Amino acid sequence: MEIVLDKKGSTAATLKVTVKADDYQPKVQSKLKEYGKKVSLKGFRQGKVPTSVIERMYGKSLKVDEINQLLSESVGKYIKDEKLNIIGYPLPDQAQAAKIDWDNQSEYVFSYDLGLIPEFKYELSDKVKVTKYEIETDPKRVAETLDNIRRQQGKMDEAEVVEEGDYINGEMKSLTTDFATTTMIPSDKIAKDELKKFVGKKTGDVIEFDIEKAFTDKSSIAHVTGMTKEEAETTSGKFSFTVTGIRRSFPAELNQEFFDKIFGPGAVKSEEEFNQKLVETINSNYTREAEVLVSRDIRKEFLANTKVEMSADFLKRFLLVNNEGKMTTEQIEKDLDLYQDDLKWLLIRNKIGEDNDVKVEHAEVIARTKELFMQQFGGLTSLSEEMDETMNKLADNYLASENGKNYNRTFEEVYYSKVLKLIESKISFTTKKISVDEFEKLVQAN
Repeated sequence: MEIVLDKKGSTAATLKVTVKADDYQPKVQSKLKEYGKKVSLKGFRQGKVPTSVIERMYGKSLKVDEINQLLSESVGKYIKDEKLNIIGYPLPDQAQAAKIDWDNQSEYVFSYDLGLIPEFKYELSDKVKVTKYEIETDPKRVAETLDNIRRQQGKMDEAEVVEEGDYINGEMKSLTTDFATTTMIPSDKIAKDELKKFVGKKTGDVIEFDIEKAFTDKSSIAHVTGMTKEEAETTSGKFSFTVTGIRRSFPAELNQEFFDKIFGPGAVKSEEEFNQKLVETINSNYTREAEVLVSRDIRKEFLANTKVEMSADFLKRFLLVNNEGKMTTEQIEKDLDLYQDDLKWLLIRNKIGEDNDVKVEHAEVIARTKELFMQQFGGLTSLSEEMDETMNKLADNYLASENGKNYNRTFEEVYYSKVLKLIESKISFTTKKISVDEFEKLVQAN
């Protein structure tokens, strides 16, 4: 077998593979002999079918299978041995392959296009500067969070007069068409200027309103009318609403039952302890969100300052082939910059990991899987011996499913987490204190 690499530039190449009879024929003949021992054919005893007959029946398919296997192994080994960094995998020349005469040829030539990634350099030192954010939780945000939790844990009950925040049951009718329905309107979906028409109303009262003024977005119109999005898009005009009932969420009382329900039995024993624990929890949540933002900023920093060459044309072709039937050329063109950035960041992380000998042990994959399961079980932090055994079985079953895809996904997650920690240990950070509102604007901007 002969493999020749023909570079078309720094980011493109063609791999020409010549397969001769000596490369595949010995294995084909060996398999034909195996078939000869097993094949049953009318007129012949089992194992006594002439080799010529066996070859006529199975020779071509065995040759094709053997050559395809040989190509897969040889091309993969060549790329690994030559340390070629490529986009995805080699793309075969389908037009050339279609011209092959499997019946009469004994020597075959195959061509593959490669998208090469030339060597690149990155900066991994304290010269790389990224901002870390400390989010200052203001009392207003804590109060809003507490109100939300109390409402969520509260009880729904009947009310006599509509107030802001109530749920209003009733009969809704169009005054210009024959549309009518029984529905429930959450008052927080009603536009502020129109809410005054509803507040203060009692069961039996009739309210008239313009539906486009009362509900400023079409999704809210669809929600309260039960229409499809398409129907809601064309809905307008005057409507009437006859109130048939009013439901109100009465916030949960700040007592021990409430404290136990939120933080676990006996975790806090007073309103003061509860408020302190709530602030800690909010801060912890924002700290995790801030870590996500830092990882995004690290990514942006390396993308902006690391030059990685790649063939956009090959990437487009690869994406189209790899997602055949799922993506169109137009979709790929539209989001090509995003695909290039994702690939670029993947290559940078891989190179940093390889250069710094980052390894992932099997035990770490198991530990990460168990951690995910513990989160699903309500955020468990410790396990009994029996529960630990159960978690190990769950982890093993999960990682073995989907033909190893779950294992590979978890392995990569652990690997990139370790690479990111390595990056964070090498670069420098400046710390900036910001409010929750400022932080949320930063998140939206990313």
